[in-house]
Amino acid sequence: MKIALGSDHGGFKLKESVKAYLISQGYEVEDFGTYSEDSVDYPTYALKAALSVSKGQCDKG
Repeated sequence: MKIALGSDHGGFKLKESVKAYLISQGYEVEDFGTYSEDSVDYPTYALKAALSVSKGQCDKG
């Protein structure tokens, strides 16, 4: 199962923890960002993750 993840700067550390856990459990993870704690707006990353699920590129998000 492939899981899409995305967050803004406020959720960056949590996203990284969730990603590590999912990988340790055998899931494939697609990380759509953000990739740092620099200030960004979440809709950019939420849209990328949501589109990957709606297009069937990821199973869940």
